[in-house]
Amino acid sequence: MKRLGPVLQFLGCDQGQWRVSVLWVQDGTDAAPVLSAGGRPVQAMQAPVPGSRCTAWRFEFAVAQTAVAQDVAYSIGGESHGLCVPARDALPALAYASCNGFSDPTLMKKVREPNALWARLGRLHAVQDRVDSQSYGPLHLLLLGGDQVYSDAMWAVIPELKAWCALPRDKRWKAAFTATLRRKVEAYFSSLYLERWSQPEVAAMLARLPTVMMWDDHDIMDGWGSYPQEQHACPVYQGIFDVARRAFALFQRQALGALPPATLPGQDHHNSACRVGALGLLVLDTRSERRPRSLQTDANGDVLQAEQVLSARSWTAVYQWLAAQEAAGGLKHLFVMSSVPVVHPGLELIEKVLGVLPGQQDMEDDLRDHWSSPAHKPERLRLIHRLLQVAGRGVRVTILSGDVHVAALGVIESTRDEGRGGNARVINQLTSSAIVHPTSSALEVFVLEHVARHEEQVDRGITSRMLDFPTTGRCVMARRNFLTLQPDAPGGEDRYWANWWTEGEPHPYTKVVHAIGAPG
Repeated sequence: MKRLGPVLQFLGCDQGQWRVSVLWVQDGTDAAPVLSAGGRPVQAMQAPVPGSRCTAWRFEFAVAQTAVAQDVAYSIGGESHGLCVPARDALPALAYASCNGFSDPTLMKKVREPNALWARLGRLHAVQDRVDSQSYGPLHLLLLGGDQVYSDAMWAVIPELKAWCALPRDKRWKAAFTATLRRKVEAYFSSLYLERWSQPEVAAMLARLPTVMMWDDHDIMDGWGSYPQEQHACPVYQGIFDVARRAFALFQRQALGALPPATLPGQDHHNSACRVGALGLLVLDTRSERRPRSLQTDANGDVLQAEQVLSARSWTAVYQWLAAQEAAGGLKHLFVMSSVPVVHPGLELIEKVLGVLPGQQDMEDDLRDHWSSPAHKPERLRLIHRLLQVAGRGVRVTILSGDVHVAALGVIESTRDEGRGGNARVINQLTSSAIVHPTSSALEVFVLEHVARHEEQVDRGITSRMLDFPTTGRCVMARRNFLTLQPDAPGGEDRYWANWWTEGEPHPYTKVVHAIGAPG
């Protein structure tokens, strides 16, 4: 019996070959499934699903790109599906979404149609949803930028975790992550993926659009990596992280053996990247190595371990890939997926507002999670400088982010070096969140709106700020939403049209992302 699938994953585009993997999960006692693509059966590898009696199967196939876009059919487990492969040398059409679930079960009761935006994404892809006779499909890739599942309910539904939470603090931090608790947590995470991704509107898109996924905190636990060191390092937290990491590798990255081909070499985690003609996609793993500052100091009183988002080894892998793309040439657009926004209202400003808003201090853990948190600013500064260097060499750099439960538009600008073209030293950030999770409260939006207009001096000659969301006169759009990124028609100006599709609105909010050298 099928439990999940098919789930498509994009493996990259090499020498005109559009490479895809397929995940299929079924009962462990069932006969091996058969996948056929282009009339040919495809061999698979398999692995048990932790905490369940299911088996995961992973297939790979490639489609040779041609001068025109292709609709490619495939079948698995008696089901027929299809995907659209872009024309050779054409820019692909993308969708971006984040926050596919609920951090609190009570929030579900406030949402009449949880998967309404997934259904609309399906209609756009199928070219059934037109606005003023304009088609916004079909799409080629689905980028999912974090919180593909929400683990928050585990503290209430797993009895052993509920009992652990009731222990005094000193006993909690010392309690063992027992074999029984591991089995319970494994079963919880596996069922979470199987149930959430099998919902019809979600399953339909996972079967039709090859995905590029990167996790965020709720795929592990809320605020992972931003807790005090003693809490972060305790056996139960580390045990949960290990289970969540394995579930993420299996379901989101389909890593039944080695990591997928798009994974950057020279690092042990999930930072990945690929090229599709003139488009580059860089996906940052901002959770695997995230850690708080150590409480320990050396004999001189210096901290032994600083806070980090990515390790030096991972940053080296990222920088080497960027250097290789610059050397290869032909790159016009670089999309950088960062689950947490790089441009967002600063922690210090929001904390000042929180100080006079009683009852809102529970937002602080989330704020300390952000790139704009003081502890992360040095690492953020290095990232910004490196991306500005890429932009200064004739590549349009755009950051794609989620996490914050609003849609927003930010910009980083540098006057230090004019670079190539009149706007080469500009990096846009497009934030789209959430496709399922309800938006921020009215009070949180009020706070964000009032601090968002502050311009941050990132470094000498470098600023960041939030821009007005298109046509609204506001900095944040507090509605559930997803984003599509559609290129110009062949022979156009190599622009991308960023369209935010918000709940309750028939028309998208649109921004044009020009290639370097074009106006705007």
